[in-house]
Amino acid sequence: MRIGEVAAAVGTTPRTIRYYEEIGLMPGTAGREPGAHRTYSEDDVEQLREVLRLKGLLGLGLDELAELVANQEARRTLREEFRSATTSPARRTRILVELDAIVDHQLELVDRRRAQLDQLDAELRERRGRIAARLEELSEGAARA
Repeated sequence: MRIGEVAAAVGTTPRTIRYYEEIGLMPGTAGREPGAHRTYSEDDVEQLREVLRLKGLLGLGLDELAELVANQEARRTLREEFRSATTSPARRTRILVELDAIVDHQLELVDRRRAQLDQLDAELRERRGRIAARLEELSEGAARA
């Protein structure tokens, strides 16, 4: 697929895709002839879709996104090695331990964001309570007048 098609498919702009390539969130187009069109595989499109989903869901900064992308690439590599017929049972065990650590790290990010959202929720509910109390005070004052 070409960059414009990818951008339309995932709901972003070609400029964003080029920027994500520059900072390592997307695979680059190494080996592309100068002036040649960028082309992307279905895997590239899925990776971009996942990056955008995580950015939207978790509100992650670019550094955190880069870390997650690196984790996803590590997971993909480990899964391939795990599925290989030549991988020993001992290595499969170590792979699963590594995968578990990667998922733990991702869960830490999610938990951090959840805590921040819970704090914001509590602040907004408190603010709503103060507004309701002031409305009630005004209503009582108007009724007495």
